[in-house]
Amino acid sequence: MTTPPTSAAGGSPRANASSGTSASPGDTSTARVDVAEWLAQAIFENRYPPGSLIPRELDLCDQHAQSRATVRTAIQSLVNAGILTRTTGQGTRVNPLSEWHLLDPRVTGWMTRYAMPHPQLARDIYAFRISIEPFVAALAATEATAQDLSAIEQAYDGMAAAVHGGSAMEEFDRADIAFHDAIFAATHNVIWAQLGHVLKPSISLLVATSNHNASELGDSLGRHRAVMEAIRLRQPDAAHAASLHVLDRTGQDLGLAMPAGPEGSHPAGRAQEPLELLRRFGQLPSLSAPLSSE
Repeated sequence: MTTPPTSAAGGSPRANASSGTSASPGDTSTARVDVAEWLAQAIFENRYPPGSLIPRELDLCDQHAQSRATVRTAIQSLVNAGILTRTTGQGTRVNPLSEWHLLDPRVTGWMTRYAMPHPQLARDIYAFRISIEPFVAALAATEATAQDLSAIEQAYDGMAAAVHGGSAMEEFDRADIAFHDAIFAATHNVIWAQLGHVLKPSISLLVATSNHNASELGDSLGRHRAVMEAIRLRQPDAAHAASLHVLDRTGQDLGLAMPAGPEGSHPAGRAQEPLELLRRFGQLPSLSAPLSSE
């Protein structure tokens, strides 16, 4: 029987957030588990790295005391998510990370629950956040309503309470994620708001990792406050710059350098270009304003 390598850290079974139970990938007990969840955990924890073969269907049937049809369905769900590829006569192999459907809600759920720190994934999420979040903050500064500002402030207050009250790190993480989520919503752009929702698990993973490595959360809190104040004062340029300042801190905590521009210039300079688009966008009627009857 083929079994995955045992984790150096070992570990107790984890609860499956979707259905059934999910035993640790190193656990060969016959407890009934969700095989798709089990495989996802093993792959995201890098027990089966890209390019490696997963166990045969019959081995998985024996290991988890499940029918071949059940195991085949579980494997197919990961094939549909771009994580696995079946090759006749060669078995089922883990695809490169670039082929995984990371915006698929089930995949992002697996990533949030099981992903170990992955350098490439962290870099890619960080680069993506640099590309969009300053622009989103600037747009929020032009479109945010009083209700939006209240949601942003409430999330910020949660972060501050966690820092000053000595709350658990998870409380700070939740408030931090809610802060960014509220800014996406404050754009009142359906696509940006939905994108923020889809990306929440990916951002959550990066937020939790960076916060847990932060030497001083007070510094991060001050940078978030600058974003909030710029949005409240309807200063898109300041919101854009403050958002970059937050991400600069995130990069420091992750050990990632903010990518340099041409000839080593700081991205804050070249990142002003999207603001020109925002200024043109600002000449259009507000998305939150009622349409003219004309």
